[in-house]
Order: sequence, then C-alpha cells, then structure tokens
Amino acid sequence: MTRVAIVEPASGIAGDMFLGALVDLGLPEEWLRALPAAVGLEGIGVDITRVKRAEIASVKVEFTIPPQPHGRHLKHIKAIVEASTAPANVKERAIRAFTLLTEAEAAIHGTTVEKVHLHEVGAVDAILDVSGTVWGMELLGIDRLHTGTVALGDGFVDAAHGRMAVPAPAVIRLMEGLDVRPGPEGTGELTTPTGAVLLRTLATRGVPTSYHPVSVGYGAGTKDFPGRANVLRVVIADVDASAGEGEPLVLLACDVDDMSAEYVAAAADAIRAAGALDVVLIPTVMKKGRAGTRIEVLAAPEHADALERTLFLQTTTIGVRRTAATRTALPREQQAVEINGHRVGLKVVTLPDGTRRAKPEFDDVARAAAATGRTPADIRAAVLRSAGFE
Repeated sequence: MTRVAIVEPASGIAGDMFLGALVDLGLPEEWLRALPAAVGLEGIGVDITRVKRAEIASVKVEFTIPPQPHGRHLKHIKAIVEASTAPANVKERAIRAFTLLTEAEAAIHGTTVEKVHLHEVGAVDAILDVSGTVWGMELLGIDRLHTGTVALGDGFVDAAHGRMAVPAPAVIRLMEGLDVRPGPEGTGELTTPTGAVLLRTLATRGVPTSYHPVSVGYGAGTKDFPGRANVLRVVIADVDASAGEGEPLVLLACDVDDMSAEYVAAAADAIRAAGALDVVLIPTVMKKGRAGTRIEVLAAPEHADALERTLFLQTTTIGVRRTAATRTALPREQQAVEINGHRVGLKVVTLPDGTRRAKPEFDDVARAAAATGRTPADIRAAVLRSAGFE
C-alpha cells in the first residue's frame, strides 16, 4: 500500500485551508503553534478554531502577524526557509514552491526572477502556509498528493498591482497542467496564489481510480457562503500498488560529453531545484570513445515541459529523450528522536512483507555531530537505537 492524500478543491484552495485540513487529519495543534518559531519568525500568533461552513465541521487556521516588510525578494524567502529547523527535503520543496511562484510572476511582468518583489505571497502568512503544509504532509506520512478539478471563483480581486479579474495572472499560470473550472458565480476569488503553488509543486493531476480511505479532514475558508460549504476536503488514503496504481511519471534523458564534472553537478542541482523528483548522473561512453554523462530526470507529467527546458538551458545537450514511466513507492512516515538535545529526523518505510527500515536525515545527523563532537556514524547509530531499529 502507498499512503496518498487526495485534495478535493471544489471550493478552491488557499494555504490556510490546506493547513486547517491537515490539523483536522491529525497534525498536532501544538506543532503548528510552534511553527513560526521553527521558521525563525517571532511574535506570530497562531489561532486554530473549530468552525462550521454550511454545517460542515472544519478547522480554521489564522496567523496574527505584527507589521512586516512590504513584500520580499526570492533570496530573502530562501534565507528564511534555509534557516528554519525543517528537514532538508521539506526546505527543498518549500523553496521550489516559491521559485515556481517567482518564475510565474517574472514571466507575467516581463522581468527577471531576481527583480521580482513578492507582495502578498512574500508575506509571513504565505511563508508559513507553504512551509507548514509541506512539513505537515511529511509528518503525516503522506507519500504523494492527488488533486481533482480546482474551482477558481469569479469576479475581481484587489492586489498590490491593482484590481484584477479572477483568476489572478499568477494563479492561472501556476494551474498549467491541472484541471480547473471557473466559478461558482458570485464567490469571488477561491484559489489564491499560495494554494495554486502548493498544488503545482506537490500534486499529480487526477485521483486514483480506486483507493482505501483512511481519514478525512476539512479546512475552512475565510468566506462563509449561505448554503454552500466553503471548505477544502483532504482524504488520506491507501492505494494498492499491486493493483496497477503506480504513480505515472515522465523520464527525461540526455547525454553530454563536453561539460566538466563540476558543471554537470551544478546543472543537476539546478534541475532538482526546478522541481525534478530525482536526477541521476550515469557515466557513459559516447562517439569516438569519448567519456560522457547521461543525465536522467524523473518528473511529474505536469512539470515535464518546464524541466525539459531547464535541461536545455543548464546543459550543452542538443536533444532530450522523453519516455513514460511508472513508480511504485513504499509507504513512509517521518519520525524524529532527540540525541544530546538535538532533534534528528528519520524516514521510516514499510516493506511489502510488513517489516520496516529507517534512514536518519543526514543533514540533521551532521548538525548533531558537529555540535556534540561525535562522529556522524555514532550519531546515526544512536538515532536508530533510540527509534528501535537496532
């Protein structure tokens, strides 16, 4: 079985709605209240309330924020995320989300990523929404995310650049590759840039043809429509991989023989940052016996075109091969233990025979080793013993 989350954005999606649904699914409220400090943003209040939207019980999450800078550049947001105590893979996904958002804004305004000044989505609540959702999914052991058709809303929205028709330019650009619909009539903006970028970064288009529901959570939107539930429903479910429900992916590949190793490695890092699920470098022999490198990129179907462009821009290749692939992933969950006062995360996977194995997060191990004077191998062994795996 593979643990997935199925998002049903029949009333749109926003970051606070997603966080509310995760809390309803079991994400600890104490953890969410501690999130601002974990991200290095002090003085932030976290209000978590149980409300009803059209008689549907749901969770509303709101952040109480003191005066902040009027927007931020991408480099400032990256610095905040990098300095947080989140696991490395959570930081990577959060930075990827803000990078995608910045790229969308740059294309819309005809400027560069470096010059884009993020207003609403550079605010503290957006940083917490994105980081909290990515981290919360990790803590709940969700392997992947699926989304149904996204309701965009209608009418107009007021933003830093003035009044704009719904969906806002960044929202519709980020929805490329997903299924959307306008309306319902009279609802205003339902899908925000933060909600859109979370789906673009994390979600696969469509839902499994069959699945086993495990739990259901509802996140409340701010608006309360009479007779209409303004909620985001998220279903955690198990999918039977043996029944042919492997994750559909795209494999991109190219060969280069005129790049030094340092530049190939830098290109791989750039491709990962652009949203690749995995990048593998394979030594190969090319024409006339020249040593070369095969670059293989595993991508979600909706990200394949953008990653193909990144391959052309970051490498010297003149051709990229594309094939369909299917991935079956083991169910996993994120745990953490404390070693000498230092938190170390570990990823736990369940094998087909029901046994489990664990791998400590190396970045956490390295930090604990540096702080305590112990070796990384010693810290790793202590983590596994503490978690009951040795």
